[in-house]
Amino acid sequence: MDKQTKTELEAAAFRRLRDHLAERSDVQNIDMMNLTGFCRNCLARWYQEAANERGIDMTKDQGREVFYGMPYEDFKQQNQTSASPEKLAEFEAKRPKD
Repeated sequence: MDKQTKTELEAAAFRRLRDHLAERSDVQNIDMMNLTGFCRNCLARWYQEAANERGIDMTKDQGREVFYGMPYEDFKQQNQTSASPEKLAEFEAKRPKD
């Protein structure tokens, strides 16, 4: 497989993941973090970092808007619930220490 085809397939897989997560807005970011160690915000940050590495000026908020398809605050208001103390404690216990 040539490099261009590989890149196109990886991009298609990323778009499918993004779209799947958009359809499953019932899945909370805290649950994703606790189960997988990453969430929608991580994916948005990785997108932003990739843009920055290529000389494209993109802020965290701009990266999130690209990933969420709307401003992050709008997504939170429409879809995000408050995390329980137990979920927050689990997150803190699993969080990588700097």
